[in-house]
Amino acid sequence: MERKIKLGIAPTRRNMFIREEAIKYKSLILDKMREWNLDFVDLEWLNEEGLLYDVSFVDEVEKRFQEEKVDALFIPHCNFGSEEAVCKLAKRLGKPVLLWGPRDDAPLKDGLRQRDSQCGLFATSKVLSKMGVPFTYIENCWIDDPAFEKGVKRFLQTASVVKAFRNMKIGQIDTRPGAFWSVMCNESELLEKFNIEIVPLTLVDLQTGIGRQMADHFEEVQSTALKIKKDFIYDFSDKDMEKMAALKLVLKDWIDKKGISAIAIQCWDAMQDILGVMPCFVNSLLTEEGFPVVCETDINGAISAVLTQAALNYSKPIFFADLTIRHPENDNAELLWHCGPFPASLRREGSEAKLGIHYTLESKCPGVCEWELKKGELSICRFDGINGEYSLTAAKGKCIDGPRSRGTYAWVEFSNWVKLEKKLVYGPYIHHVAGIYGDIIPALEEAIRYMPGVKNDIFTE
Repeated sequence: MERKIKLGIAPTRRNMFIREEAIKYKSLILDKMREWNLDFVDLEWLNEEGLLYDVSFVDEVEKRFQEEKVDALFIPHCNFGSEEAVCKLAKRLGKPVLLWGPRDDAPLKDGLRQRDSQCGLFATSKVLSKMGVPFTYIENCWIDDPAFEKGVKRFLQTASVVKAFRNMKIGQIDTRPGAFWSVMCNESELLEKFNIEIVPLTLVDLQTGIGRQMADHFEEVQSTALKIKKDFIYDFSDKDMEKMAALKLVLKDWIDKKGISAIAIQCWDAMQDILGVMPCFVNSLLTEEGFPVVCETDINGAISAVLTQAALNYSKPIFFADLTIRHPENDNAELLWHCGPFPASLRREGSEAKLGIHYTLESKCPGVCEWELKKGELSICRFDGINGEYSLTAAKGKCIDGPRSRGTYAWVEFSNWVKLEKKLVYGPYIHHVAGIYGDIIPALEEAIRYMPGVKNDIFTE
């Protein structure tokens, strides 16, 4: 479900220019915000102009924006603007800042200029930099220029990533699989550097919760199982399906109670010993609903999934994949695969929504999905760190045809796989990535401006 970002809009002017022109452009800008159906708080309550033109207004505006819980600040320069006031406000709020002003009209016949918005943007940008305030800039253009709309909407995606990064809780279900050294992470460092909190849950706690769910809320379990069964083809018992339904209900309740952004789950093989099912299908269902569940207790993978989903304002589900083998015929293509956690809505047209028994693990437990992903342009993303240094990489690709694989999978072609492969191998990355249909590169690149301690390592040819 798409989640709107709330903008605090602080239009600004400077006294020496024509006041009426600044008010006119402020109104035109707010009309655009309404036309685009944005969620925003303006300054119409502040004074008769609805403009920030004096530093004495900063306390009131800061208080209102904090009370309204704005996620980002937009500062349109309706003329030169008040650099002192807007920069103090931006510094205090500590939110992503969008800087822009409408292109200036020609001087009047007597040679007087009415606004000088562009000139003010140069001044404000210098002061923001001087005060250590990161900001995003849209080029000085007309209000009806497509660059303005594109820039605002991209900024909202950027703000969504930043909000997600600053308010993240990752649910960790049990320890990592013993052999998976590659998914080791520094929990304390994530908290200290980025305020990313890890919320643990043991498999024993999970088993107890499922037992209670089956005993005390069995009707809800059966109802959930019935809803699931009608949409999928499966070849295991109804009892196993009920276990999966109970697992989904317990995890969703935990997510809601703890405010969890994503889950990193120890999906094998202790879970099969305790529950007798694979969690892949449940991971798929929760990820479909906007709550990513990633494999093999990969905490940094879960962080990657949250950022990837936020970059498109939660409008699409992610899929969490292994980078596995190169395409047998296309040197720039790679198999993105996992046992079966990819959301069913992403499967290829005509592909059955089929569930089955795990085909390689000795347990042969039920609960994996088997389908190919649909064609289309997509992005992959990975957040990771080593030796106290963290970075974020991402790349664009497109799904192409390739040989059938078991589990959930997609063959993805990149512009230069060899170069991307070397970037991933030299690190600090591993074989796990979050994927999503669409282009998240611009939003992520801009968001990194607001993520101190994270290096921009976006893939370029």
